[in-house]
Amino acid sequence: MEQSVVSAASALGARRALYPENEPFSFGWLPPQGGHEIYYEECGKRTGRPVVILHGGPGGATNPTMRRFFDPSRWRMVLFDQRGCGRSRPNASLDNNTTWDLIEDIERLRKQCGVDKWTVFGGSWGSTLALAYAITYPERVSGLILRGIFLLTKKELAWFYQQGASMLFPDAWERFVGPIPPAERGDLMAAYHKRLTQGDRSIQARAAAAWSQWEGDTISLRGPDARPAKFNEVDFATAFARIECHYFVNGGFFPEDGWILKSARKLKPIPGWIVQGRFDVVTPLDAAWRLKTVWPEANFEIVWDAGHASTEPGIIDALVRAGDEALARS
Repeated sequence: MEQSVVSAASALGARRALYPENEPFSFGWLPPQGGHEIYYEECGKRTGRPVVILHGGPGGATNPTMRRFFDPSRWRMVLFDQRGCGRSRPNASLDNNTTWDLIEDIERLRKQCGVDKWTVFGGSWGSTLALAYAITYPERVSGLILRGIFLLTKKELAWFYQQGASMLFPDAWERFVGPIPPAERGDLMAAYHKRLTQGDRSIQARAAAAWSQWEGDTISLRGPDARPAKFNEVDFATAFARIECHYFVNGGFFPEDGWILKSARKLKPIPGWIVQGRFDVVTPLDAAWRLKTVWPEANFEIVWDAGHASTEPGIIDALVRAGDEALARS
């Protein structure tokens, strides 16, 4: 196993920054399937090495910063908004919206773009989806670059949505449980799911705002101001909370708890880079550590002065270097 651990002190002054802003050279929507139209865009070099970039959530969306982790003069970047998210249509829909539907959307997108194999890049839920896709279609993956590992297990969900992170952020936790009566707080995901999926839009909006705020308050060592601005938008927060809760109460739609680790043998031949913030509260280091034990061939890097957000300086540095290293190995 290759492992490098970067300390805050040793990295100061030597860190890589994001690549310049760049605009799509093409965009469109995949033909409807299961009632969903998937928005996608391509950026960078038309003849560059292909990489598909998976956003977080589930329920998030692509944003221009995601295009900047890869050298646009050498990579062909493909981004898309997952079902119910961003510019995909219809917004916030839970129908035919499972991990397996998203995996097949990635395959449809690969064929639409005329790509044989590509690097897969994802953080948080994006790492979950990237791993599930690579396990399902290993022959289509030339590399995995992952950040903030999330295996979507009962243990991880309980930590963040029941008891664990609550002890580190009691002030934010008080806001999170606010919309839920004390009698229902024994299963907060179920209580939120009930409110996010019923017909009263005002109840949905209040629950969505509190759900999204909780993640925004805990995402970065730099504090709540580091959370994505869209967390404050009603439509974004509603889609984010509805879809995320939908996936979580259903265990990610995996056949069993811990499915990713149990299936990780299929990752062995795939070049991999795992980047993890030491103080990540949303997806704690434990999951990344367990992944590297079953996939020791992957490069593994702990960023000592970072939390969960992809835009923290140490995380940017590690991810940009990983992208450059992936090119060098091609």
